[in-house]
Amino acid sequence: MKINKIYIMTWEHLQRGSSPIDWCEGNYQISPNIAEFVNTFSNFIFILLPPILIHLFKDYGHFINQGIHVIWVLLIIVGLSSAYFHATLSLIGQLLDEVAILWVCSAAFSMFSPKALFPKCLNGDRQKFSAGIAIITVICTILSVWQPAVNAFALMFLVIPATIMLYNELRVQKCERVIRLGIRSCTVLCVALVCWLIDRFCCDTWFGQHFPYLHGFWHIFIFIASYTATVLFAYFAVQHDYVDRIAELKYWPVNQFEFGIPYVSIKLSNKEHNI
Repeated sequence: MKINKIYIMTWEHLQRGSSPIDWCEGNYQISPNIAEFVNTFSNFIFILLPPILIHLFKDYGHFINQGIHVIWVLLIIVGLSSAYFHATLSLIGQLLDEVAILWVCSAAFSMFSPKALFPKCLNGDRQKFSAGIAIITVICTILSVWQPAVNAFALMFLVIPATIMLYNELRVQKCERVIRLGIRSCTVLCVALVCWLIDRFCCDTWFGQHFPYLHGFWHIFIFIASYTATVLFAYFAVQHDYVDRIAELKYWPVNQFEFGIPYVSIKLSNKEHNI
């Protein structure tokens, strides 16, 4: 009986509309098979851009840290999970979406946190720090399945310190190109948050204006803010932990005018060239 009960509960959570969250966009208005059409397909950027970033960060992965590619793959999973959630509005879709975001934030936090901020007992050991973050993330994932609200607190625990770290890094930066990207990243993040808040709490106003699609814009803007912040932290990580490497912030396809997709290029120091 207990097994059957668990099976029924799981099946219920897979049902369309089983999530308590329903965004401003009208349901099934464009397609009879997709609950929120615009919110679903606005996740395209999470799926299209990461393969390009994997290619652009090929040298970074070779000379610095292959883990950078894990973040790009996790962003694809976030996009797929979010698309599934908005297409079905199922509780399972909601959990997949939120847990995927939690894991990509945890991966970036463990990979890019400055060693100076590690607990003293770790002695600057990033492997131990990453293992600790992984354990906390697994616990939060289990708790999120039991009580989805836990995920919001877990994300605040990661996002707020990351924002503070980004601000502190930009304060001491001398490279104007890096500072400009940091300003753009923070600006886009603020725009994304405004779109999320307005869609969530001012739905009636925007629905009356026949434009209930701000959550779709949130997807696009939050991806841009997230990946540009990741680029910046990847740049800072080289400065802090790899004295024999030189990081350069570049843009593809037009580097000269800072137009396109930012990425970090790695050069070997003159000392290593001589070796």
